[in-house]
Amino acid sequence: MTADELARGGVLVVAGTHGNERNAVHLLPRWRLAPERLSPRGLAVSFTEGNPEAIREGRRYCDRDLNRAFLPALLEDPTQQELEVRRARDLLDTWGPRGRFPCAVALDLHSTTAAMGNSLVVYGRRPADLALAAGLQGRLGLPIYLHEGDPSQRGYLVERWPCGLVIEVGPVPQGVVSAAIGERTEIALAMALAVLEDAREGVLRLPERLVIHRHRRSLDVPRDGSGKPLACVHPRLQDRDWRPLRPSDPLFLALDGRPLSWEPGPQDPEAVWPVFINEAAYEEKGIALSLTEREVWTVDPEWGLALSTLAALLLSADDGNKTRLAVEKTSRPGS
Repeated sequence: MTADELARGGVLVVAGTHGNERNAVHLLPRWRLAPERLSPRGLAVSFTEGNPEAIREGRRYCDRDLNRAFLPALLEDPTQQELEVRRARDLLDTWGPRGRFPCAVALDLHSTTAAMGNSLVVYGRRPADLALAAGLQGRLGLPIYLHEGDPSQRGYLVERWPCGLVIEVGPVPQGVVSAAIGERTEIALAMALAVLEDAREGVLRLPERLVIHRHRRSLDVPRDGSGKPLACVHPRLQDRDWRPLRPSDPLFLALDGRPLSWEPGPQDPEAVWPVFINEAAYEEKGIALSLTEREVWTVDPEWGLALSTLAALLLSADDGNKTRLAVEKTSRPGS
């Protein structure tokens, strides 16, 4: 979708895409009551729970991972009626770029059991996404995981909006509300909105360089023929996300106490940077950690132009409220 095809709209903030990630969900009432604490210059921001049923049940998801349910093949197939597929359609019908309350940007708030700190996940290389990530990195120094080249992982929420990224904060156990995690989430969210405000006002300034960690592949622990784990993440690797892993460094610890070292394959770079190390939710996906390659890119001026063009269409809070009232009025029976 190009900027010329976009309707004027707001920014969508999604909390609880995974129902057992409670920190952003915990803060939604505060943000709804006082959105100016996040956007003092008055962007139109809509807040929603991603997966309300999973949140109520304290589960990551009910039928399937909502953050893998935004595949066109699923959304467009009327026989697909799993809860998360229906919820994905509902989110798009309500806040999608052509929804009842159109949004041009989606910010998806997550927490992780891995020691990722305050970080960003970008899917693919859309210029506006890269500009938003660069603006955040320039202001807060956040590391960026560029997720691409993994055909087994598709259908992410933010990919269905013209611009979007994931704010990921950890470590925190599943189902636990942590004041520190909530504070870091709010700081990153407020700064993302500040970058969008600058872009909307034509004063966006981006750094000259962008440091990214580009996804190369994922690893699982060794398993026997029945799928039972034969090792776990080595203690010297645990909690070392965003740090280089070099050949012969300990990777896993076998059941008999033997360390299993990292031995790169022919397609691996000399040094890799692991991320999402021992993320609890990835056990079911057969992922113990993902390997990335650290790259430094020159920031392309076209990225900033793409974000500024899109942000020029963002509504103010007052205009967003008028749009909402108009839609609600025309939706009433007898209107």
